[in-house]
Amino acid sequence: MASSMISLAFFVLLIVGSANAQLSTSFYSSSCPKLSSTVQSTVKSAIANEARIGASILRLFFHDCFVNGCDGSILLDDTSSFTGEKNANPNRNSARGFDVIDNIKTAVENVCPGVVSCADILAIAAADSVAILGGPTWNVKLGRRDAKTASQSAANTKIPAPTSDLSTLTSMFSAVGLSTKDLVALSGAHTIGQARCTTFRTRIYNETNIDTSFATTRQSNCPSTSGSGDSNLAPLDLQTPTSFDNNYFKNLVNKKGLLHSDQQLFNGGATDSTVSGYSTNPTSFSSDFAAAMIKMGDISPLTGSNGEIRKNCRATN
Repeated sequence: MASSMISLAFFVLLIVGSANAQLSTSFYSSSCPKLSSTVQSTVKSAIANEARIGASILRLFFHDCFVNGCDGSILLDDTSSFTGEKNANPNRNSARGFDVIDNIKTAVENVCPGVVSCADILAIAAADSVAILGGPTWNVKLGRRDAKTASQSAANTKIPAPTSDLSTLTSMFSAVGLSTKDLVALSGAHTIGQARCTTFRTRIYNETNIDTSFATTRQSNCPSTSGSGDSNLAPLDLQTPTSFDNNYFKNLVNKKGLLHSDQQLFNGGATDSTVSGYSTNPTSFSSDFAAAMIKMGDISPLTGSNGEIRKNCRATN
């Protein structure tokens, strides 16, 4: 009797523990040993086809984690029961890379069906993108499960806008447990990728804390009139837009940040010293970026019996 009570208590402990399970870098080591190589080969071919897609995948992960945690909710299409996040203001006409995630999911399902979540696939793909483009590597913690719903309203309010001031950026990062140092390090993701004219038009025509020749250059492909050339692209890092390095921070020191939110990090405020440090010490940026990505990946994951393992990343089961 005593032994059955102990085993029952142990069973209850297992059930309770699984609901609050911690993420682990070895989560799929036995259930899907080929996961890492499968994801990496698909991401590599996608980036070989279009270097910009690496930045797009990294952005998807960021926009996923900031909205109710890293739960793959950004990947869900709208349904009759909920309006998803793809058409929220921060994502409409700009979030991209969904087809690459679909391709990875298909490849992963071929080697271990029904095992790996879309949330985890996105986390691995984001890390692979950074590494392939020359950035730091880190061991991705895994074990997230997929959300069964998504929230357009949360996406509209929880993802920092490119027009944000430093105080807004700081408080929005703090709301998800990320420090000011994390904010600066993660903003360094803008060493890769492109932005649409509509996101930086006001900065290049109206702001004064901007290098004049840089502003002129950007104005050549971004007309001042709203509605004209809104989707014209410019590199977030004018020096090496497809290499993950610390040039983003050098640009900020030289008043060549493309977005208002970028230049806010070096504008006489509390983050100036961190930006200066990263601009001269790429190793320090790389290690802080990797640490901040791991921390961001820990935001409110669904584990244990919460959520599900989606068969198709665009739809709930």
